[in-house]
Parts: sequence; structure tokens; C-alpha cells
Amino acid sequence: MAKSASSETQQQAMRVAKATQKPGQTKEQTKLIATGIEKGIAEYKKQQKVKARERDKHRKQQLKQKHHVSDELELEHDELPTPQFTAVAKILLLLLIGSWCAIGYLLTQG
Repeated sequence: MAKSASSETQQQAMRVAKATQKPGQTKEQTKLIATGIEKGIAEYKKQQKVKARERDKHRKQQLKQKHHVSDELELEHDELPTPQFTAVAKILLLLLIGSWCAIGYLLTQG
């Protein structure tokens, strides 16, 4: 079932048809021209709606992609390993504790 154009579109089409009317043109011919213009306007509006939907889809995809990237960065940040003592660090820590014990012992004996 064909959807009829809005009265605003019909009026606009009729204004354009009358503005381009040739001398000796009948009312029927003008109405036919107005109908053609009306269909053109309707087609243009359809195309604009399709373009708007595509822009909206693209915008949503970009937002989703940005959100996905930020989620990945958060996961990477959360998954950072906790620092663990290596063998060298353990040896250095033992040497430090030992030297403090030795200094403490020498100060109490002195």
C-alpha cells in the first residue's frame, strides 16, 4: 500500500509545478507535474533517511569500538603482574638485613 505524501510536501510540489507552468498548460498537466515532483521529494527524503541511518550506524560502531579499546586497556592494566622478588633481589635483601644485624650487634657490644 502506497503511503501518501504529507500535505506540506503536496503543497510544496504544487507550488513548484505552478512556478514552472508553461502558457497553455492545463490543470491536469500541472497536477501530473506536481505528482512527479511529489514523488521526487518523497524519494529524496527516503535517501536522506537511509544516509542518516548509515551515519548513525557508523557513529555507534565507532563508539562501540572506542568502548572496546578502553575495556581492553583496563583489562591490560588490571592484569599487570605484581612485582615478585628475583633471586638477586632476595640476596640483596638478605645482605641488607645481615648488615643491620651486624651493626646492631657491634653497637650493643661496644
